[in-house]
Amino acid sequence: MSKTTEEAIYRGKILDLTRETHSMPDGREAHFEIIHHPGGAAALPILQNGQLLLIRQFRPAIEDYIYEIPAGRLEVGETAANCIERELEEEVGYHPNQLESLGYVYSSVGFCNERIHLFIATELKQTATAHEADEFIEPIVVTLDTALEMVSTGTITDAKTQIVLLRYALLSKNK
Repeated sequence: MSKTTEEAIYRGKILDLTRETHSMPDGREAHFEIIHHPGGAAALPILQNGQLLLIRQFRPAIEDYIYEIPAGRLEVGETAANCIERELEEEVGYHPNQLESLGYVYSSVGFCNERIHLFIATELKQTATAHEADEFIEPIVVTLDTALEMVSTGTITDAKTQIVLLRYALLSKNK
């Protein structure tokens, strides 16, 4: 499949929206509206005592609070590791001395190319937070069992958080 045309509909601070024509594998042409996003990074911070640090954040897009792991958008020229180091300090006031990659996920491939790099953050050193003006974040400390129960009951509905918790639980089980 290859892109044959692209028309910019919107160029923004966080994302761009284009109308595109693609040649499909069988030769047909199809039209799509695609959101282009620079990607992001997210991490599960693990405290010295083994407990997990989640956040409860107000998200205007859903007009509600959501439980999730710290995450942020990649800046131009920034690596995923540098991005999540910055975000962990800003959102929860910790600098990770150790990051373990858990791969990546695509947030919603039907209309968006956002790739979120996933990490486990350990050996945390406390720093100051630096919330942005449009953020309302509360830290929440839980055990892995509690976090998995929150996934099971639908309390944690954020996809990247569910994936990281499940991958971390599988890693922990195999150690």
